[in-house]
Amino acid sequence: MKKNPIKLGVIGVGHLGQHHVKHYCSIKDITLVGLFDTDEKQALKISKQYNIPIFDNLNKLISSVDAVSIVTPTIHHAEVAEYCLKMKKHVFIEKPITSTIREAENLIEIAKNKKKIIQVGHIERLNPALRALEPYQIKPAFIEFQRLAPYSERGTDVPVVLDKMIHDIDILLSLVNANVDSIEASGLSILTESIDIAHARIKFSNGCVASIMSSRISKNEVRKIKTFQQNLYTTIDLYKGLTEIYKIENNINSNQDYLLKVPFDYNGTKKHIIYEKPEIIKEDALRLELINFIYSIEGTEKPIVSGEAGRDALAVAIEIQEKITEGIK
Repeated sequence: MKKNPIKLGVIGVGHLGQHHVKHYCSIKDITLVGLFDTDEKQALKISKQYNIPIFDNLNKLISSVDAVSIVTPTIHHAEVAEYCLKMKKHVFIEKPITSTIREAENLIEIAKNKKKIIQVGHIERLNPALRALEPYQIKPAFIEFQRLAPYSERGTDVPVVLDKMIHDIDILLSLVNANVDSIEASGLSILTESIDIAHARIKFSNGCVASIMSSRISKNEVRKIKTFQQNLYTTIDLYKGLTEIYKIENNINSNQDYLLKVPFDYNGTKKHIIYEKPEIIKEDALRLELINFIYSIEGTEKPIVSGEAGRDALAVAIEIQEKITEGIK
């Protein structure tokens, strides 16, 4: 890293923001200058726990750093990030990037003009079970997502689409890499005044179809992805950290120790069903995100989830939410 350590601040040290503080404290060759939170009691707790100064004035913190993590409620993302970018600070914004597309576009334009980095905290992009797919050529024709969670008051300030489904929307867009052609969606409110269960069916210009189901009133935590394409089927359990691959191959290496080999004939051609379980390298996804943010500031890497990618995921999420609302009306 650079001889002059990057100076960072954390804005918002609640449930997730405190983990930003924890990781910044453990990353070498950077300086965590301080933290800010409108909840003075919480700020004091985290300050004492990690021996990090509290700033009682947000402007003073922003003026003292090169970059910030913005871990506030979503409704404040746009205002805080805009101010930081105009002050020529790099920003890491927890998902979703903003509440509206217009706000996201505004931040992207300011960042471009000020030549600063926007990184969006879509942490599932760095889930070890998902990263295990990297050696495989994933070009899904159909993909299915399930994200179910027990009820928690945290996150209920926004619909389940913007709280939970947006994780899978971001993953989906990164895997398919094609324009969205159409979206169908349905959902309903059960425990809160906003949408608690949602389902969307998305068609892409390359022919891929995706089914996404999200709920925040499940008994158990479920985070699964299944992808289907010619000669390849994958199943990923993001919660348990498990990835399984099923491949169809004509010729196989007899010296390779496959977990399962099932031969069969197809139109006179001998083929094999191959089952593999890639090694899952367990690493803290948030820590990897923040290291990527630091390296992106230095110019040695690019943000794993850029401002533009965060905006695109938000755009799909908002369209899904609007279609659900229209259907209910």
